[in-house]
Amino acid sequence: MIYLITGGSGSGKSDYAEQLILSVSSGEKPIYYVATMIPSEGETEEKIIRHQRRRSGKGFVTLECYRDLKGLTVPDNDGILLECVTNLAANELFREDGMVAEEEEAASKIFAGIDHLAEQTHRLFLVTGEVGGDDRGYSKETNMYRALLGRINCTLAARADKVTEVVCGIPRILRKK
Repeated sequence: MIYLITGGSGSGKSDYAEQLILSVSSGEKPIYYVATMIPSEGETEEKIIRHQRRRSGKGFVTLECYRDLKGLTVPDNDGILLECVTNLAANELFREDGMVAEEEEAASKIFAGIDHLAEQTHRLFLVTGEVGGDDRGYSKETNMYRALLGRINCTLAARADKVTEVVCGIPRILRKK
């Protein structure tokens, strides 16, 4: 079963996803939290610490994997929470060496990695973000990222058994198969 949770920045989507996976877990096996945000100083570091504090003591086992999810092996589990596709897309598109990957290459790696995670669990929760709601004359690279994430989100929504949008901390189920 694949659950897709989406929403804008600060919408409460991550908290909702964590609560949801805990609510369906039997507690007999671990729940894995796959973190995709690359640690760096400043706002990113603060966000990571906030997320770590929020899930502290809830039984999550954290695996950090910033790109190439296809190489990640997750032990026997009661669910996997991928946090988040938005970061994963940026990591796959914008390489550490400063190069920008081809959109098709990045999309292919992301889908292959998510398929690989889905093969390792009976419950996969994917958190993603909405970044296409405005048009401010962004750079070529930013527009490429927005197009990539939009494409990925549409494809994942089509594959998902349940799609929920979180707005102002309020979940709204968009589809449930």
